[in-house]
Amino acid sequence: MRIAILNRDRCQPRRCSHECEKYCPRVRTGDETIIFKDDGKPVISEELCVGCGICINKCPFDAIMIIGLPEELDKPIHRYGENGFALYGLPLPQKGRVTGILGPNGIGKSTAVNILSGSMVPNFGEDKGDWNIVLDYYSGTGLYDYFKALIDQNIRISQKPQYVDKIPKAFSGKTRDLLESADERKVLDELIDKLELEQIIDRNISQLSGGELQRVAIAACASKEADFYFFDEISSYLDIYQRINCARLIQEIAEDKAVLVVEHDLAILDMLADMIHVTYGISGGYGVVTYPKGVRISINQYLKGYLPEENVRIRPEPIEFEVHPPKIETDIQSVLEYPEFSISYGEDFQLSSESGDLKEGEVLGIVGSNGIGKSSFVKALAGEIMTDKGDLDIGVKVSYKPQYIAGDSYIQVEHFLRKITKKFDSSYYQTEISKPLQLEPLYDRMLNELSGGELQRVAIAACLSRDADLYLLDEPSAHLDVEQRSMATKAIKRFAENTKKTAMVVDHDIYVIDMLSERMIVFEGTPGLTGYAYSPTSMKDGMNTFLSNLNITFRRDEDTLRPRVNKLNSRLDREQKSNGEFYYYNI
Repeated sequence: MRIAILNRDRCQPRRCSHECEKYCPRVRTGDETIIFKDDGKPVISEELCVGCGICINKCPFDAIMIIGLPEELDKPIHRYGENGFALYGLPLPQKGRVTGILGPNGIGKSTAVNILSGSMVPNFGEDKGDWNIVLDYYSGTGLYDYFKALIDQNIRISQKPQYVDKIPKAFSGKTRDLLESADERKVLDELIDKLELEQIIDRNISQLSGGELQRVAIAACASKEADFYFFDEISSYLDIYQRINCARLIQEIAEDKAVLVVEHDLAILDMLADMIHVTYGISGGYGVVTYPKGVRISINQYLKGYLPEENVRIRPEPIEFEVHPPKIETDIQSVLEYPEFSISYGEDFQLSSESGDLKEGEVLGIVGSNGIGKSSFVKALAGEIMTDKGDLDIGVKVSYKPQYIAGDSYIQVEHFLRKITKKFDSSYYQTEISKPLQLEPLYDRMLNELSGGELQRVAIAACLSRDADLYLLDEPSAHLDVEQRSMATKAIKRFAENTKKTAMVVDHDIYVIDMLSERMIVFEGTPGLTGYAYSPTSMKDGMNTFLSNLNITFRRDEDTLRPRVNKLNSRLDREQKSNGEFYYYNI
C-alpha cells in the first residue's frame, strides 16, 4: 500500500516551473501521475503512482513524500484532503483507567483527541465525515459504545491544552476567577491544596510562570464534571515533585472516569498509565495508533524502536541509557570559576550560591524544585540580571537560551540562523546541529508560525550557533517528544565535547539529565522564598542529594536500563533509602 503526501506550504510551483510534472513517468493508461489543479500545486494519483521517487528527487523544496505502508493498514480513520496527512487507528478511552499515548510529535495525537472529543468527524479518507458511517465501521467494538454515547450527547469532555503559555492570551483576571468558573465538581479547595496553588490563587493569570500556569490548567481540567478527561503534556515546566503530584491526582480522577494522557516524560508516564497506545509514522505524513499494550512493554518497545506484534521498525537505532554513572576525569582542566554570590528580589525572594568551577568540554545538569532560583542562577551567569553580592564578571562569552521562548519574529528560520553563524553551510553544522535537531523541514517556515516543540529546537540551535565559551540552556526538553529529547541531548553533549566548550543545562526530565550530564548542581530551598545552589558535584552524589530531598527513589529497568520511579514505601524504595542509594542502585 502506498500513500502520497504533499506539503502544500512548501510547494512553490512559480519558482520551480512544475519540475515534478515534467519528469513524472507515465503509467499504463497514458495519464500522468501528477495532475495540477487551479492553484498550480500538484495532486498525486495514488492509484497510478508506482513509487519511483523521481518527483521527490526533482522537487527542490522537499514538498513531496511517497510512503509505503504496511499492507494491514487498509484505509485511514481520517485524512486531511487529497494527499494530506492520514491517521490510522484510534486510542480507546476506558472508564477506571489512565490510557497513555506515546509517540513523536506531528503524527496525529491531536487529531485522535479531536475525534474522540466530537469536534471532528472521521472521514475514512473521503471528502466528508458521517457519524452513521463511523458507527457502522466500529460496530461490535468498544469504540462503537463510546461514539454512540458521544453522538447522543451522553459524554462530557474536559481537556487540558498542550501549550499553557497561551492561557493569559485567552483569559484575563485572577487565578481564583478562572478556577471558580471551571469548578463544576466543587473540588477547588482540594485541588488548591494538592497542587500547591495557595500562593498564586489571588494573583493575576498574566503574572504566573510556566509551571504555575501548568498546575492551574491541570486544576481547571480536573475540576470540570466530565466522563472523559484528556491531559496533553502535564510535565512541561513542572519539577519532578510536582509531576508526581499531578500524576497521582490524575490517577484519582481515573478511579471512576476515563482518562487519556499524552506525555513525553517516560518516568511519569510509566508510573501514571495503566496501558499505553504506541503511535508511529512520519511527522506530517501519516500516523498509526497501535492496540493498547502493557506500560512496561510498550515503553521498552518504543525505546528499542521495534514493535514485534506489528512487525514494524519505527526507528533505525534504539534509545539507550548509560549502565554506569558518568565518571569525573580528574585530568580535565577547569576553564573558569565563579565566586559565591547572592540575588534578592526585595523581601520576596533570596538566592545564594556557593562558588564553583566549570571544566572544559563538560555538561553540567542543574536540578531542583521550581521557584528556588535555577533560572535566576543562569540569568546571573548570562549577565541578564545583577547580583547583590559577588562579582560575576567571569570574563567569558556566554550564549543563553531562556526558559520561555518568544516566537513572534517575522523571519524565516534559515535566515534567522544564518544571521547568528557563518558556519551554517558547513558540513559540521548540518551534521551535528541541523540534522539531530531536525531543522531542515523548518528552514522555509517563519518563526511566528512554529509550534512550541519546533520553536524549542530552533532556540537550542541558535544557542549552540553563537560563538561563546559558556552555553546556558534553560529547560531545552520542554515540548519535545521522546526522540527529539534524545537527539537534542546528544547534540548538546557532542557539541560540548567537540568544541571543548562548557554547557550548563537546567531541566526537570530525569532521563535528559541522566543522559546529558557529567556533573550536577543541586538547588535546595523554599519555593518562592529562598534558594541555595551547591557547588558542582558528581552525578551520584548530586542525584542522592536531590532525590533524598524529594523522598523519591529510582530503579533501573532490567531490559532497557531506563530509570523507573519506585512506588513509595515499597520494599525496594525502603531498601534504597536505608542504603542512601536513591538513583544509581546496584550499579
